[in-house]
Amino acid sequence: MPTRDDELIDNDNDAHSAASHAPHATPVNKRRTPAREGRVLGQPGFVLHSYPYKETSLIVDLFTRDHGRIGVVAKGAKRPHSKLRGVLQTFQPLSVSFSGKSELRTLIDAEWVGGMLPIEKNALLCGFYLNELLVKLLARDDAHPALFNHYVATLNELAHGEPAPIALRKFERALLKETGVAADLTRCTTTRAPVEPDGLYVVDPERGARTAQAVESWPVVSGKTLVDMEREDYADPQTKAQSKQLMRFLLAYHLGGAPLNTRQILIDLMQL
Repeated sequence: MPTRDDELIDNDNDAHSAASHAPHATPVNKRRTPAREGRVLGQPGFVLHSYPYKETSLIVDLFTRDHGRIGVVAKGAKRPHSKLRGVLQTFQPLSVSFSGKSELRTLIDAEWVGGMLPIEKNALLCGFYLNELLVKLLARDDAHPALFNHYVATLNELAHGEPAPIALRKFERALLKETGVAADLTRCTTTRAPVEPDGLYVVDPERGARTAQAVESWPVVSGKTLVDMEREDYADPQTKAQSKQLMRFLLAYHLGGAPLNTRQILIDLMQL
């Protein structure tokens, strides 16, 4: 089945698909520039995904601070001596310039900014997992500067050796919050009372936490786990285990059943 990007390319007489690598958080810029304005210069961004376009170019999915996720055509980027060839790499902090008003813009320039340690080995798989989540859950041209900062911070955490399960849980929760689909986990939706640490709960993906019944098809977690997740405190082994199952359930729901390829690899290799 053709993807949204394939439709865009076909409309422009184009086609194809593939994927691709870096870590210190930048402050949130509260100013949001209007989406799809004609020309944008020096925008902080990262490559999420890229694939061949015609003989010498690439289609690149970028995550930018003030414009969110955008698609650009990088003309001539596959040529041996192209400046862009070595710059358009995943997990590298970039300053990108682009133009155009359609959903698929034209990349004018991209420069490596630096200042972040590279992510390596197993952390690299975690980075690809973050990118896949962003590609599948973020709408185009929907600015999320706070989420952009979370992304940068998570790459830094992975590069500096923070345990991957903790870094990923925090980012997953931030992603659902920033996209407006995560409810407050510390309040019961049926009673409006605060969640009791000793109580047992399930989380309705559309409404939030409610008291668990005798038989449940959704993951049952303790109230303490929910409170810990809101505080980003994953020191308790039970919180680690239950939050993993809960986030897997919530993400699957909001993805509409679409598989996460990197998630399966992480499960197989690292039990994340």
